[in-house]
Amino acid sequence: MTGESGAQTARVVVADDQTVVREGIVMLLGLLPGIEVVGAAADGEEAVRLVAELAPDVVLMDLRMPRCDGAEATRRIRAGHPGTQVVVLTTFGDDESLFPALRAGARGYLTKDAGGDEILRAVQSVLSGDAGLSPSVQRRLLERLSEPDPEPTVLVGPPDGLTARETEVLVLIAEGLSNQEIARELQVSTATVKTHINNMFTKTGLKDRAQAVRYAFRKGLVRPSAG
Repeated sequence: MTGESGAQTARVVVADDQTVVREGIVMLLGLLPGIEVVGAAADGEEAVRLVAELAPDVVLMDLRMPRCDGAEATRRIRAGHPGTQVVVLTTFGDDESLFPALRAGARGYLTKDAGGDEILRAVQSVLSGDAGLSPSVQRRLLERLSEPDPEPTVLVGPPDGLTARETEVLVLIAEGLSNQEIARELQVSTATVKTHINNMFTKTGLKDRAQAVRYAFRKGLVRPSAG
């Protein structure tokens, strides 16, 4: 949907079990240009149902809700309605819910004290294919990645049937290289890099580069820099 200026208007569903918070977010979003609130849910089950009925562009998803929490609702929405992106609403104490939601496919992460401009940027970011991270959540994600594993994974070979070259491409993705940079590093064509990435995604069940980075850290293929 496009507004008068030609810019895309994001159709948004808000999911939060606290009535005051939910209504406050809906009211705030109503003041923002480029956002249309099309529904509000009091729990994850209702959020999934509204997505099926309304096909919104984005769901602003609380994490801790009855019947179906935000992580499970995110997983179901992303599996059944891949055209709908999820932006998580979190608090500083919600790590144990935040990371499952990230693994479930959430692309944006905001704290509940985020202002209107911050919410708008996150919505626009996920619609353009980027991650919408608030600075505080981004810091927490980086801190979590930097925490040492209690039992570091020791690999005797590439995981999940990956070839040596596919594993090499995975490591370079985790180090932040683009497809073009990987092609230069390995002295192959960009098309060859894309083939390796597609094969890697098929074998591992990964869906995007963000998941590939987490997978590489989890499998012990790369480690956070000490600096």
